Amino acid sequence: MHIILGALTTVVTILYLLDRMGIDLGGLNPFYWRRRRAWAKKYEGDPIYSVEDPIEVAALLILGAAKLNGDVSAEQKQAALQQFQAAFSMSEKDANQLLTSASHLLGAPQIIDTQLQGLIDKNKDAFTADQARSLLDMMLEVVSADGDSTPRQRDYVEHVRSQFAREEKGEGPWA
Repeated sequence: MHIILGALTTVVTILYLLDRMGIDLGGLNPFYWRRRRAWAKKYEGDPIYSVEDPIEVAALLILGAAKLNGDVSAEQKQAALQQFQAAFSMSEKDANQLLTSASHLLGAPQIIDTQLQGLIDKNKDAFTADQARSLLDMMLEVVSADGDSTPRQRDYVEHVRSQFAREEKGEGPWA
């Protein structure tokens, strides 16, 4: 027993002396380390992955499908605004704000595939079957607003359809 007490006293003395010399020992605390790690991941991470509201996720997916070919055309923006107003029961101002925030969160066309796939993986359980069908209809409407959709956009819509394919839950609409 006296050996254990001597060893503990030695460890405490060394830690105390290191602290008095100005060496930060806060990193040894596992709770402090976990908090700092969580904050760093949140601060350095892509803000698109913090979106959890199904309406905002749907807006990102819809605009992302239109943005797969580069910039979104004026017809696609107008179709997206109309879809947001009709399906989400939004005012024109709210729909415009949703479109602006979604376009801000989406990255360059080179990384948009990765962003959208991560967003689908994280949030696909938050959608009911009716919401998923509505989302796919809105995506098709927006990507074909300025003519025929491209093969890349059609492949993306089919990929989203396969990700959301599951049994019916029987829950309500968006709002």
